[in-house]
Amino acid sequence: MKNKRKPIHPGVLFKEEVLEPLGMTITEAAKKLGISRKNLSELINERISLSPDMAIRIAKATKTSPESWLGMQVKLNIWESENKEIYVIPFPMEQKETVAIREG
Repeated sequence: MKNKRKPIHPGVLFKEEVLEPLGMTITEAAKKLGISRKNLSELINERISLSPDMAIRIAKATKTSPESWLGMQVKLNIWESENKEIYVIPFPMEQKETVAIREG
């Protein structure tokens, strides 16, 4: 079942809900997170996916959970995959035979 609304990229949420309200630049945030400016810029501009390492760094900096950040990435990945034309041949499903157990 295709979901019509695309989930928000975690990098966009990080920018809009964390960096902008704090008035923090990408350079400042990258330094505090211990990553390169380029890496954070690519995340915020939706060029790369959120990695588990990045999720942990953001979670520690924002006092949130890495699972919440990774959950956003997983939802986005699933949405993108579901909205591609993918053709598969279904596996045949065999009926399980009922086995009678004899006592004795």
